[in-house]
Amino acid sequence: MKTILIVEDELVISRVLKVYLQKANFNVEQAFTGQEAIEKFDFIKPSLVVLDVMLPDLDGWSILKYIRERSSCPVIMLTALGEIDQKLSGLNQGADDYMTKPFIADEVVARVNAVLRRSAQIIESNETIYYGSLKIDFKGHSVSLNGIELNFTPRDLSLFLFLAQHPNQTFTREQLIEHIWGYDYEGSDRAVDLAIKRIRKMLKNWPSSEGEIKTLRGLGYQFCVSEKR
Repeated sequence: MKTILIVEDELVISRVLKVYLQKANFNVEQAFTGQEAIEKFDFIKPSLVVLDVMLPDLDGWSILKYIRERSSCPVIMLTALGEIDQKLSGLNQGADDYMTKPFIADEVVARVNAVLRRSAQIIESNETIYYGSLKIDFKGHSVSLNGIELNFTPRDLSLFLFLAQHPNQTFTREQLIEHIWGYDYEGSDRAVDLAIKRIRKMLKNWPSSEGEIKTLRGLGYQFCVSEKR
């Protein structure tokens, strides 16, 4: 049974989410402050975190940063702020989804299921490929550069492995949304651009002579490489 950690200081909201997620056959843990969230995250190692932005001590962005420095655990952000820049900020910092209050508890459960499905949809292959100093282990679902493993978020890893599985092929944003985010994704295709930006940041020390993710204006993105071994 997968464990969901709810980080929400409003008791009523936390209780409602817990009831709905338990009905959906999830084990649920709750945290009501940022410090408690960090302690529980380290101890229980949840399958997914539902994280409120506004907390009485640490804010949700600080907790998201803490999680991303240690784990690729999926995170869904909750906030009362509806501004688009807040949403883009969350996605750019590695959140897997974003919901604005007020929301329907059933929708949160649906989003949790969708994010977990996407996290599991990493291409199955027994192949390990080297592009110079970059090692891509499809079976182990890992990527390393100069022997150091790169800590992608689950969705960014899915996107990168998909592109790496199809080297030198161009994919539009719409195609990448369909393959990685899924048919049920209702957000902007801007999420693709943000994910590519994060992936490129991860690969910043990878020599361009060995490969790169190219932007083809008006067409889409391509994992451009010359040879593998």
